[in-house]
Amino acid sequence: MAKITRAGPASPPDGGWGWMIVAGCFLVTICTRAVTRCISIFFVEFQTYFAQDYSQTAWIHSIADCMTMLCAPLGSVVSNHLSCQVGIMLGGLLASTGFILGSFATSLKHLYLTLGVLTGLGFALCYSPAIAMVGKYFSRRKALAYGIALSGSGIGTFILAPIVQLLIEQFSWRGALLILGGFVLNLCVCGALMRPITLKEDHSSSEKNHDHGTQKEDYSPLTKEWAQTSLCCSLQREYSFLLMSDFVVLAVSVLFMAYGCSPLFVYLVPYALSVGVSHQQAAFLMSILGVIDIIGNITFGWLTDRRFLKNYRYVCYLFAVGLDGLCYLCLPMLQSLPLLVPFSCTFGYFDGAYVTLIPVVTAEIVGTTSLSSALGVVYFLHAVPYLVSPPIAGWLVDTTGSYTAAFLLCGFSMIFSSVLLGFARFVKKVKRTQLRFLAKESDPKLQLWNNGSVAYSVARQLDQKDEGALAMAVSGCNLT
Repeated sequence: MAKITRAGPASPPDGGWGWMIVAGCFLVTICTRAVTRCISIFFVEFQTYFAQDYSQTAWIHSIADCMTMLCAPLGSVVSNHLSCQVGIMLGGLLASTGFILGSFATSLKHLYLTLGVLTGLGFALCYSPAIAMVGKYFSRRKALAYGIALSGSGIGTFILAPIVQLLIEQFSWRGALLILGGFVLNLCVCGALMRPITLKEDHSSSEKNHDHGTQKEDYSPLTKEWAQTSLCCSLQREYSFLLMSDFVVLAVSVLFMAYGCSPLFVYLVPYALSVGVSHQQAAFLMSILGVIDIIGNITFGWLTDRRFLKNYRYVCYLFAVGLDGLCYLCLPMLQSLPLLVPFSCTFGYFDGAYVTLIPVVTAEIVGTTSLSSALGVVYFLHAVPYLVSPPIAGWLVDTTGSYTAAFLLCGFSMIFSSVLLGFARFVKKVKRTQLRFLAKESDPKLQLWNNGSVAYSVARQLDQKDEGALAMAVSGCNLT
């Protein structure tokens, strides 16, 4: 049966039902990222109950984070080939099942499989499709929309951290996991809000795919072989952005950024307890981190949508990542609650800032049509750092008897991520300037000139040639 596609607007509506999409994504980030952060509140309970060291206990949070990011491309595939609604509802059921089964765990290995693998897989089916859907509904106010949607992580952490601590005290860690299992079922409601939209560029892309498919069907008698070839070519077109140099640099920098950002949410509470802060005050630090994260999400999103910063979102992203790295370097010197509160405020603000800009910067590099697939890859690249960084930090704590080495390694990792992106952008700018100068000297026809309101530049022509070469390489598979 042919799939009927309703005609959509030529450009993102920047409002209307888009605000319901933002609300749905907001709830998704609460039920995924905020709940994952709150797993760190169970850290001491798990460590005490199962009598395990830091590194063994840290694997629970690491596996959950890793699976969420590792399976992000799977979430994009389900969203692209079935629907965003189906993917998020299925993910909600899997995540809830993981929490409920985890409440009956009798060893850390059981928690690795339930709270780690199963819940992480469910979150993966929800997270990247919901974020990509916001990008389809917004263009002019994209950064603000993402700021509001992703602030759910901070708001959820602020609200859930003391509630989870209270649930543990009242019902033990098993009862708290069971209640969280019921809570994340709200992901199914979020999935119902994700009404699909078809834009003009999606129509043109689907028409090209249909034309290529028709040509193959005319010339090949083997329908099954054609279907396999068409699927391979479709996936190749869908992930053609992997050949873009800008995306490769972004991907490498994400690896270092993800390594640095994860351990804090695992070890902030244990570190605070180790310097004499009470359990309630340590949970309060997580709440502060969450609420300031909200302010960073919304204010940075609003600021980078302003005309004077709209062209500098890339630089703002570098700035936020680098400052979080500097905060890490100062953390070992902060050994009291009055000093840890300002740290939580500063780190939380810039954490919210760069998290908001990740999908915005990715969209600027790959475009809206490939955003879902690109975000799947970007979040996939978070997987390995999220998996290994908390256990490595735990091993450093067990070995040195101090958190200093673990925090310094995370800080330098985030600073390197920022410097790498900045250096790549600087080299590209210098290279473009040199090419413009050489082209101007060698061929007068390519000199910059103005004709009325139309400006022609060497850099733009070179970019178009690169894009044309990439398009020819991708379409070559349809002729074989």
